[in-house]
Amino acid sequence: MKFVLPGGTGQVGTVLDRALTAAGHEVTVLTRRPTRPHHFAWDGVTLGRWAEAIDGSDVVINLAGRSVSCRYTAENLRAMMDSRVDSARVVGEAVAAAARPPRVWLQMSTATIYAHRFDAAHDETTGVIGGSEAGVPDYWAHSVEIAKNWESAQTEARTPATRKIALRAAMVMSPDRGGVFDVLSRLVRLGLGGPVAGGAQYVSWIHADDFVRAVDFLIARDDLSGPVNLASPGPLPHRDFMRALRTAWGVPAGLPATRWMAELGAFALRSDTELLLKSRRVTPGRLRSAGFTFEHPEWETAAQDLVRRCRPTHATGDRRRTPTSRAA
Repeated sequence: MKFVLPGGTGQVGTVLDRALTAAGHEVTVLTRRPTRPHHFAWDGVTLGRWAEAIDGSDVVINLAGRSVSCRYTAENLRAMMDSRVDSARVVGEAVAAAARPPRVWLQMSTATIYAHRFDAAHDETTGVIGGSEAGVPDYWAHSVEIAKNWESAQTEARTPATRKIALRAAMVMSPDRGGVFDVLSRLVRLGLGGPVAGGAQYVSWIHADDFVRAVDFLIARDDLSGPVNLASPGPLPHRDFMRALRTAWGVPAGLPATRWMAELGAFALRSDTELLLKSRRVTPGRLRSAGFTFEHPEWETAAQDLVRRCRPTHATGDRRRTPTSRAA
């Protein structure tokens, strides 16, 4: 099939690009900085010649958006909002204008759309959209508004011939350098992989193999549209999440961090503590109801698998291969 990946040069895009190419599909990546033959330039805001790639394609997977790994200043929050909403809007315009529109448009979204919660898990039917929780920093509501507007830009696009799915994705775990698994693993190996602020907040995640398999599943299922949670069925408290990661790396202990220590660390890393402190307890209700089976449903075994894939190249620092070619 012909795939178009707007914003496909980040971690998730790299995982999908490599897996889809390995499976024999034709992949075109839309990016602001083309570096490879199958890359095409776009600005993520205005229609251009790049729209020709969408006309006649089978599947569009829009991954565009400014990284959330930054300080949540007013300027950065505005950039996160604009880059997501503008790209979804202009992809919708390209799909609507196509003589032969794609049959499926998968739009990246985020599990952060759900409320900070410790008790019950969020699925697509019973989950509570966040933004009005008590006892959390006011600015956390901006992340929820970004997610809501991101999804609305897709929903409002007039593309009657194209099925639309919003991927409410949890953290995608792959051994690629610079990805979230790599960052967390580095902390563990430095002895800093203990619980943060007590560690009761839930962590939702998905193994890269299952992410690719879920995308393939959703493309094949013509009866599925709208929001779909891409998260493993086994979210767990941060303290247990980090303990399992330490065990997988063979590290006996990790230095815990208080909330103020986390704030200092986030400031030093030019990141934000919402990424660590918000409780994201998300489950894949629609995927499981539709019959999707996870290869890596539990974090303990998933972490061991990812560490095993990292170890052969860890000493050389070469982690260009992803764990997704088999899944594709």
